[in-house]
Amino acid sequence: MTDPVNNPAHYNSGDIECIDAIKAAMSMNEFFGYLRGNTMKYLWRYRHKGGLEDLRKAEWYLRRLTHEFEFEPFNDPLA
Repeated sequence: MTDPVNNPAHYNSGDIECIDAIKAAMSMNEFFGYLRGNTMKYLWRYRHKGGLEDLRKAEWYLRRLTHEFEFEPFNDPLA
């Protein structure tokens, strides 16, 4: 059974997960912004497109942001 939120098959081809490749290609500030942006996107659209699945995706990105911040805190210029 596939899990479209926590382990979507189309983001797991090869040896590295897409999210890890994105993180490696960005500074921490950029990656934090990416995670925040995706959280906002899924919260913005859940009523019009993905419903509960979009809320779960927003939660996934927020949890990842929380996890990253716990281990790599920085001075957020938007805070």
